[in-house]
Amino acid sequence: MSDFLSAFFDDLPQLRSGLWVTLRATVLGALLALLLSFVLGLMSVSRLLVLRGVSRVVVEFFRGTSLYIQLFWLYYAMPPLTGYELTPLLCGVVAFGLNYGAYGSEVVRGAVNSVPRAQYEAAVALNMTPLRRMRKVILPQAWVQMIPSFTNLLIQLLKCTPLLWLISAADLMTVIQQLRDRTGETLTAYMTLLVAYFVLAYALTLLMNLLERSAKRRLGLQTGAGSLLRGRSAAEAVASTAGGAR
Repeated sequence: MSDFLSAFFDDLPQLRSGLWVTLRATVLGALLALLLSFVLGLMSVSRLLVLRGVSRVVVEFFRGTSLYIQLFWLYYAMPPLTGYELTPLLCGVVAFGLNYGAYGSEVVRGAVNSVPRAQYEAAVALNMTPLRRMRKVILPQAWVQMIPSFTNLLIQLLKCTPLLWLISAADLMTVIQQLRDRTGETLTAYMTLLVAYFVLAYALTLLMNLLERSAKRRLGLQTGAGSLLRGRSAAEAVASTAGGAR
């Protein structure tokens, strides 16, 4: 263990660099996934059959194929086919965004459909355009319901970032693996990874809880101080939002 700790502190610059790669892959992948979630999710509730059809095909394709294969396809198979080669980090961001965007679109679709019908009717009665209706009435209520599920997807995305090691990205997993190979300290190396990913996941959870609390306040829903530290289920969010809407 002493050999690993010595090497750990000697390689702090590389560890910081690996941590930065992991964080970038997580944040950029999550932003792309969030964008695709809303695009595909809103397409799936459109009145146009062609938009619903395109959304369903894309969602089912990326949900029905392995993230592992998608990552390898982007890194190894796409360059010979297209002549363009993506960096390992960019491959990870695109693969994470496409895969989790497909899952997130179902979160958006379900949350939008769960907004009480009376809210739609009230917005129509106020002569709002469809775009304004969605932006001012439907999405603010649906957003609160989306956050707990988006939190789970964000944590899952973070836990998938070690796959970057398989395409030679210098992420946290790669750096710790190199330390393990050099010192032979398998237990200490993987225990370090467990702690590191737990800390990152918990920090993201607290940030998402803060975002949920802010979104609820905008709707006039009550939030306790302990809500930042307490885990919330999607069912609880749906129930509380429906109560606020009434």
